[in-house]
Amino acid sequence: MAARAIKRRPNNSDADKGKEEQMETSISDAQSEPLLGNDTARKQSKIHDPKRCSDFWESKRWECLHWANLISHFFAQSARRIANFVSSFGTFIGKLFSRSSANQQAQSDKKFSIYLSPLQEERLRHLRQRVEVPFDGSSVDHQDALKQLWMLAYPNRELPPLKSELWKEMGWQGSDPSTDFRGGGFISLENLIYFAKHYPDSFHRLLHKEDGVRSEWEYPFAAGGINISYMLIQMLDLQSGKLTSKAGARFVELLGGDDLAFDNLYCVAFQMLDRQWLAKRATYMEFNEVLKSTRMQLEQELSLEGISCVRDMPAYRMLSFTRSTSLVSPPYLGTLK
Repeated sequence: MAARAIKRRPNNSDADKGKEEQMETSISDAQSEPLLGNDTARKQSKIHDPKRCSDFWESKRWECLHWANLISHFFAQSARRIANFVSSFGTFIGKLFSRSSANQQAQSDKKFSIYLSPLQEERLRHLRQRVEVPFDGSSVDHQDALKQLWMLAYPNRELPPLKSELWKEMGWQGSDPSTDFRGGGFISLENLIYFAKHYPDSFHRLLHKEDGVRSEWEYPFAAGGINISYMLIQMLDLQSGKLTSKAGARFVELLGGDDLAFDNLYCVAFQMLDRQWLAKRATYMEFNEVLKSTRMQLEQELSLEGISCVRDMPAYRMLSFTRSTSLVSPPYLGTLK
């Protein structure tokens, strides 16, 4: 009888056991596998690779350089924008002040644009013509004017040559007076002659330094007189062609009533300067400072109410004089024979 293969039917317990063994094997295998990659890659990752480290730090370095470049570019752009803003703001402020200055100048010009009568215009034109005449040492008329000044200053002394050390006694800085006029022009010599003729007492007291306690280093009389003429020319706008100062506009009003207002104002200014000199106990090196303070006082007195002529100015009372000629006579007449 042929052997009959008998298959054993597994019972439930055997099947359950096999399933348990299969599950244990699967779990064990699953736990033994790495989470990322296989075990070989995991082991290799633990091994130090110099090349990979070098690449890593190189990439970091380039990344830092990139950010540094971006940041520097940002600051550069910001600086340019700030500079442009400051420049634009400065231009705006400059235009603002320029317009303000222009408006102030326009108002100033309008303020001193006074109406001039035909008489005032004619006298102002004549005075400006006098101012434009330079001193000419080769001119016979100018030489004679110098001689007349000497005779008025020293009536009892012999007239020296036009180039002599004796001229220094009058306060010229050298032996040749013609070198001292410079910006003063011929009108400054006319002013000195007018002073000597119309206010001789004050003229001689200033010439000989008779008033007050004098400095050991005094200002030279004649050269100081030339500087006073030049100061008045500047203060009264006589070379500018138009009136731009209150003092200049005020003076033109006085000129309408006195053709020789400039010469009379010169005499007041000279006496005023000497008073300022004594009050400040000044020395030669402080002459310009005294001249500036004299100008300020003149401007103040010209601006006072009720001043219709030079004789109305408070400082005019400082002058002492004995008139030998009429007040309206010109400061210099003809030549000396």
